[in-house]
Amino acid sequence: MLNTGYNSAMTRQLQLGRPTPIPASPGEAVLDRVPNPHPDRNYLARFTFPEFTVMCPVTGQPDFATLVIDYVPRGYLVESKSLKLYLNSFRNHAGFHEECTVAIGKRLVSLLKPKWLRIGGYFHPRGGMPIDVFWQAGKLPAGVWVPDQGVSTYRAR
Repeated sequence: MLNTGYNSAMTRQLQLGRPTPIPASPGEAVLDRVPNPHPDRNYLARFTFPEFTVMCPVTGQPDFATLVIDYVPRGYLVESKSLKLYLNSFRNHAGFHEECTVAIGKRLVSLLKPKWLRIGGYFHPRGGMPIDVFWQAGKLPAGVWVPDQGVSTYRAR
């Protein structure tokens, strides 16, 4: 078994490298973390998830977004397969854009304790209005290059 870094006395197998179903809900999803191979360096890690889906809690209709997660790791990195499974677990979850975006950011901060993290949720318009949600935690270390998130704001066709 691999140590995920949750607790030195606690070990379990990562989801990586074995069949793992999409969790039924975000609360059931397990996020794995792995040791940062460069804890002595400040650098930015980015995940872009262009197929995020959540259900509108009022209408039951799907809402689609591109999520961009940037963070400066401390001792741990989020394992990407577990992150994909966690993000996909929202597809049958009812939640407002703001609730989901901030909850994802807070869960990652709780797991990783990064030096800095920001999340941008760029939701496609429904009812004629796009909603973009941004949240961050921590202080960006001096000298870390943070590129634009690269998702253009909504423009009608």
